[in-house]
Amino acid sequence: MTVTWEELGWERLAPGVGRCRLPVWDCTVGLVVGAGAALVVDAGSSLAEGARLRTRAQALTGDRVTHLALTHPHFDHVLGAAAFAGTEVYGAVGVDALLGSRHGREEIRADAVRHGLPEPSATEAAETLVPPRHHVSGEWTLDLGSGCQVLLANVGPGHTAHDLAVLVPGDPEVVFCGDLVEESGEPQAGPDAVPSHWPDALDRLLSLGGEDALYVPGHGAVVDAAFVRAQRDALAARFGVSG
Repeated sequence: MTVTWEELGWERLAPGVGRCRLPVWDCTVGLVVGAGAALVVDAGSSLAEGARLRTRAQALTGDRVTHLALTHPHFDHVLGAAAFAGTEVYGAVGVDALLGSRHGREEIRADAVRHGLPEPSATEAAETLVPPRHHVSGEWTLDLGSGCQVLLANVGPGHTAHDLAVLVPGDPEVVFCGDLVEESGEPQAGPDAVPSHWPDALDRLLSLGGEDALYVPGHGAVVDAAFVRAQRDALAARFGVSG
């Protein structure tokens, strides 16, 4: 009996490509399935959430998760990463230094607790967090088999100093944007944001995906190029960025 994406909690976006919206912080996690390989985009907010994601992904693929891409180093996107032990982990260059330092992990842990994650869960996840092995400084192509190639692109800084986007070619093309794009509320600019470069990062997203792509925000519903362009213009106005 074949189990569908939807039955396992995934929203199918294109052949072999889906996403799910996690509870509490409405964070999006992506899934790209190749031949004997699978890429998860972001890891959830805790070890328990990461483990549930990995189980749901493997139930769908019938195989193990082989790759994990972290779009940026905020707690709701990275604290589940240790549940993906044994995978090849990718992040924008610089994320490795942040996640590999005691100070960086403590900042992530404290931010998670401020946002309501129980302190024991936040502490456990932060203490086991390891930096990505693969550091993307420009673009990196992953071959997931049977012609399924995924492009990882360092498009930041913007929402943070280390923003990674994931482009899945196809019909339609799908772009996982991380929190460079948010649909369920106004984009959040915390102390690690780089507002002067954020509109440029969205221009790079648009150049990657083009007019007909599906753009998957870090939070909220899937959007189109017109939405990304409007958010780019709103951010430029909000932060006084010209061009």
